[in-house]
Amino acid sequence: MTQYIRRIAATVFFLVAMVSAVFAGPQDGAKQDMKDAGHETKEAAKDTGRATKKTTRRAGHKVKRTSKRVAHKTAVETKEGAQKVEDKTDPDHH
Repeated sequence: MTQYIRRIAATVFFLVAMVSAVFAGPQDGAKQDMKDAGHETKEAAKDTGRATKKTTRRAGHKVKRTSKRVAHKTAVETKEGAQKVEDKTDPDHH
């Protein structure tokens, strides 16, 4: 009877160990998967930040350049308009 109980105890111990290994394995894998997902999310956020920075820098450069062109063209047109008015109102010009 004692030998029978030892076999049952050994079998139960073995089954408990196997069940624990089966359930512990996927949990460790899931934990690592979560870590990997977190790392990938972090890297994606960094990439997005870099792309946003680059795009903003380019857009700022284009806005600055366009603003300078518009200001220069406005100044030229204003000078031309002022010259026309001056020519029309010059009393010696008739």
